[in-house]
Amino acid sequence: MGLLLAAVFGLAVYGAFHGVRMYRADAKLPADLAVALEVGATRTTAVGSGIDRIGMRFAPTVLSMMGPKRVDSLRHRLDMAGNPGGMTVDRYAARRAVYGMLGGAAALSLLLRGQAAIGLMALVYGLVWTDVLLRLAIRRRRDDIERTLPDFLDVLAVVVSAGLNFRQALERVAERYQGPWADELRITLRQMDMGVSRRDAFEQLRRRNSSEQVSMFVTALQQGEELGAPIVDTLIQIATDMRRTDAQNARRSASKAIPKTTLVVTMVMLPATMILIVMSFYYGSGVDFAGILGGG
Repeated sequence: MGLLLAAVFGLAVYGAFHGVRMYRADAKLPADLAVALEVGATRTTAVGSGIDRIGMRFAPTVLSMMGPKRVDSLRHRLDMAGNPGGMTVDRYAARRAVYGMLGGAAALSLLLRGQAAIGLMALVYGLVWTDVLLRLAIRRRRDDIERTLPDFLDVLAVVVSAGLNFRQALERVAERYQGPWADELRITLRQMDMGVSRRDAFEQLRRRNSSEQVSMFVTALQQGEELGAPIVDTLIQIATDMRRTDAQNARRSASKAIPKTTLVVTMVMLPATMILIVMSFYYGSGVDFAGILGGG
């Protein structure tokens, strides 16, 4: 009996594996998604790779429904997010198709059970989850860049003052840094190696990032180059202005947090405290309120 069960299990596994091979051989990968699956295999999870392979059939349909303008906007947002997990335009479309179908299936199941509100939430979740992840990646990348940039500029100013020209100093310091800002600088340097002028390369750096500090850095660098100002003084001044801006943003965030904290205290903690005080008086007084009310 055990031998028979083992044989049946082996045949089932072989059939499933053969079916998966036929499915993958039959489905033709879009060029962008094929590169993402090869290059990004080490930058994404096994679950993410599986979702990409399931949704690869539907990626062209999703992109055609989005239209050229929205696809261009998506490509810009992916650049600002730093292509998290090796995500490309086709990979985004594949994941959106899979999440949308899962959300639709969950919504239909919940609707049949009479839970229309939860079903609607599941449908919306499936449709917007990929965009939510992308938005969070953009914000996280921008925060990382803005936190790194002032210290980077201080080190760059020291290296330039040691006698290296700006290009050599930029390469030397970028090699010592890790993270999104170092990645952006390597892209900029590679563009300059390919013949793009320094001004155009830094303009593209500005467009790839939604950070106000990156825009400030590029603007000040270009103005210093046009006016002939010493690059070391320009870098130190940019770093000082960025730290001043960070301090102002921190104070602004703190001032916005005070009304929110007050609202939470007023709406939650104050009623809870009053209930606690009243119940303490009730149990500590020893008065039989039920008897008094009943006798009345």
